[in-house]
Amino acid sequence: MPVEAPESTMEGTVVGDERTAMEAAVDAGPSTAAPPSGAAPSALALNPNAPESYVVKRGDTLWGIAKVFLRDPWYWPEIWQVNPQVHNPHLIYPGDTLRLVYIDGRPTIMLQRGDTARVQPHIRSQPLEGAVTAIPYASVAAFMSKPSVLASEQIKNAPYVLANRDMHVVMADGDTLYARGFSGPVEVGTHYNVVRVGDPLRDPDDGNRILGYDGIFTGAGHVTRIGDPATLIMTESARETLAGDKLFLGGVEVPMDFIPTAPKIKTDGRIIAVSDGVTIIGQYEVVVINRGAGDGLAPGNVLAVFQAGDVVRDTANRGFLNGMSRLAAPKVRLPDERTGTFMVFKTFDHMSYGLIMEATNVIRVADRVENP
Repeated sequence: MPVEAPESTMEGTVVGDERTAMEAAVDAGPSTAAPPSGAAPSALALNPNAPESYVVKRGDTLWGIAKVFLRDPWYWPEIWQVNPQVHNPHLIYPGDTLRLVYIDGRPTIMLQRGDTARVQPHIRSQPLEGAVTAIPYASVAAFMSKPSVLASEQIKNAPYVLANRDMHVVMADGDTLYARGFSGPVEVGTHYNVVRVGDPLRDPDDGNRILGYDGIFTGAGHVTRIGDPATLIMTESARETLAGDKLFLGGVEVPMDFIPTAPKIKTDGRIIAVSDGVTIIGQYEVVVINRGAGDGLAPGNVLAVFQAGDVVRDTANRGFLNGMSRLAAPKVRLPDERTGTFMVFKTFDHMSYGLIMEATNVIRVADRVENP
């Protein structure tokens, strides 16, 4: 991510109550903004190339901005200056300036608004209007609009396909279908994706517990008439749609204004599924883990991903083996190796969706996740 070079005009204008006591401290003299003689606490290790100020750009993510200043982005809340006088101070917009200062020897990031006129979002199914999101919105939207993994809670509350107009066994593009089970009012024009409930996903740590199900996208349509049942016209067909298939809103109902944090409790889980069924997982792939809100996780929590060490036979010390066959050599398990970083963006009771933020090596289903 490019870093904006500091300019003499970067002070800008801070309006009304948005001027904090901390800003006043910075203006009091250069010694406040200069790094102290002692290093920052180890848990808050700064990026060695951290700038004194950074101007937020369109396309930035909070994770990327945090990496500009910190070695470990999930410590962002420790240095972010939350000003209760600013409406929703966690929201950062293109044009805002973030300044790195030191208060009582601790590094602190304070916000200077680049534009006082802000339009606050009203529709959760759309990205925050102009605000920087914690993670790439497009990656989340691609998964949530056509979910390939369904939590049990989602399935239980989702409307379902009842039948089609001509009572065909299967439905296709252009067909009229009828649906029931909507939990609230339905508006004409609302877009829904149709998803079939596939095989169950079992907890690898408890094979008797079903955490969710494979989701198979069959098509999409929009509401043309409200009622019970409601009427929809199919506008896309990827495969046959059958009675009983589930309907999910085409938008993204995931708040994106969370901030990266470490879990409050010790977490030890595993990756159980990945979007689109790929076998090798890379950066910005959506994955599913077997831990959720009931296990203490919340959106924004960051976990480290580890690949389990292989089990090998110790045949290196041939003298010690003293002529024994290779099969008789003792087995040794190699240490687990960290391969990436994962951030939760939606939780269910014992399952969470998240995004691989960094991948330093191959990541696969069944790899472990734990506190960073």
